[in-house]
Amino acid sequence: MHIEEILYTQGFGTRRVCAGLVQQGFVTIDGAPVTDPGADVATDGLHFTVQGTAWAYHEKAYLMLHKPAGTECSQKPSTYPSIYTLLPSPLRLRPNKGAVQGVQAIGRLDQDTTGLLLLTDDGQFIHRMGSPKHHVPKVYEVTTKHPVDPGQIDRLLAGVVLDDDPKPVRAAACEATGPLQLSLTLTEGKYHQVKRMLAAVGNRVEALHRSRIGQLALPDELAPGQWRWLDADQVEGLRSARGGQPTVGVGR
Repeated sequence: MHIEEILYTQGFGTRRVCAGLVQQGFVTIDGAPVTDPGADVATDGLHFTVQGTAWAYHEKAYLMLHKPAGTECSQKPSTYPSIYTLLPSPLRLRPNKGAVQGVQAIGRLDQDTTGLLLLTDDGQFIHRMGSPKHHVPKVYEVTTKHPVDPGQIDRLLAGVVLDDDPKPVRAAACEATGPLQLSLTLTEGKYHQVKRMLAAVGNRVEALHRSRIGQLALPDELAPGQWRWLDADQVEGLRSARGGQPTVGVGR
């Protein structure tokens, strides 16, 4: 693939801008500048730098982000900063035919909710992960206002009715992890579902953190606001997610 086209697919600007970056000597591979925009470069395992920024070629982008509190999962936030400001510019500018530019969050977390968020520019993957028929489990660590009792856990597992749907929603798994803490697994994603389910059993969510999606667990060392690439095994594990034990993400 031409180096100009590689830069374009990775989000470094329009084709004209990318050609200019190459011609001005701002692109290097293995420490050597590439100055011909039409130079053919193999993309398999390709690492390069653009104006000193190191980058690895990815045909499609698959990321995990540790969402911090006080951020919105929106391109046009209303009150709080957007999670997209936590990502480097190329990830926000990757071209995407017939869709919004750049990577997109798969589902949303409330502004005060923290934890694991997936982003990609793969439309089929977004649909696969968001489709309710696949029942991808998501694990939430909940801090409650009132002590958790066995009756509340039993009701969450049996199912509670929310005000917008007569069909009960239930937790796939639920256990107390402390006097005011719950680990709650859901396989569907209704609006404010965790908060509304806890309210339905007479409690209240004080803090909410998503620790796992499918078999992918948020790594302990990934600090709030940090992101990393998913590897091929992690992406495949998410594609086939229907439960199972967590596996911690590896470094980028």
